[in-house]
Amino acid sequence: MASELNVHIRVDVLEPQELTAQEQQAMKMAQEAANNAYAPYSNFLVGAALVLDDGSISIGSNQENAAYPSGLCAERTALFALSAQHPHAKIKLLAVTARRRHEQEHLPAMPCGACRQVMSEYEFKQKEPIPVLLQAANGKFYRFQNVADLLPFQFTPEHL
Repeated sequence: MASELNVHIRVDVLEPQELTAQEQQAMKMAQEAANNAYAPYSNFLVGAALVLDDGSISIGSNQENAAYPSGLCAERTALFALSAQHPHAKIKLLAVTARRRHEQEHLPAMPCGACRQVMSEYEFKQKEPIPVLLQAANGKFYRFQNVADLLPFQFTPEHL
């Protein structure tokens, strides 16, 4: 007989004024990073900001390519650049936002599956949760306590 497994995650739905000062700064930096996205094909600009343990912020934006699979999402751009430049830095928060090129309103920004897996790897690597702040609809935000809530059945090095 089949058994059932229930997965529960916590997602805080926040108004802008409910964000901490650090979250506000990270989201502002993610929004600025989105302005630098190279997205001539989709016109969908995505920005990511990583708050590090020393308080500094590292950013990334999506980078498209005419050979579509050759591009890279903002989240992975930020994470890979950080790891190359500061391999021992710990990530205290990841913020992600998106918008269409000719619009100012920011849209819900949900990381793709590949980004969620990479985010999971960095959470595993640093052995500490990485809170995730995502732009939601109607000017609201989603706050996840960790990447595991975005990808509950992760593939980790422990599976190898």
